Amino acid sequence: MSNVSMHGTTILAVRKNGMVCVGGDGQVSLGQTVVKGDARKVRRMAGGKVIAGFAGATADAFTLLERLEAKLEQYPDQLTRACVELAKDWRTDRYLRRLEAMMIVADKGVTLTLSGAGDVLEPEFGVAGIGSGGDYARSAARALIEETELSAEEIVGKAMAIAASVCVYTNDSLTLETIVS
Repeated sequence: MSNVSMHGTTILAVRKNGMVCVGGDGQVSLGQTVVKGDARKVRRMAGGKVIAGFAGATADAFTLLERLEAKLEQYPDQLTRACVELAKDWRTDRYLRRLEAMMIVADKGVTLTLSGAGDVLEPEFGVAGIGSGGDYARSAARALIEETELSAEEIVGKAMAIAASVCVYTNDSLTLETIVS
């Protein structure tokens, strides 16, 4: 089974009118088989002040979530600094460098995308997407954010439904978490 790649995550974040919503689908696939349909890939951290969504290998993502939680304890209420410190470790630590995952994190003030290449990116237009269907969801959200009066949470729900209808590695079993500033 080591030659079979795992797919199956779409994570989307939308920031609009003082609200940020991060949503993730529940599908996990091994090769061409769906092995789980209701995985929870979006979590609250730092006493509910931060939302994190992950894409990639599950064990790797959990390791990164634990490391991020530690950085948030070290730098409370400083999401950007905690993420930059995590990205430094991720890029330079021999063990962490091998982790295959990406994350979207958000608090009341900022949304960031993190990668193992050391990227800590604040998305344009308040929309970020990662994972198998991330580009589909992000594109749909960009259209909805500019052309409708829908809330951030409504946009995430609709954009994720569009991604699920296009990407075979994305389903419509959603987890949504929202922070209002």
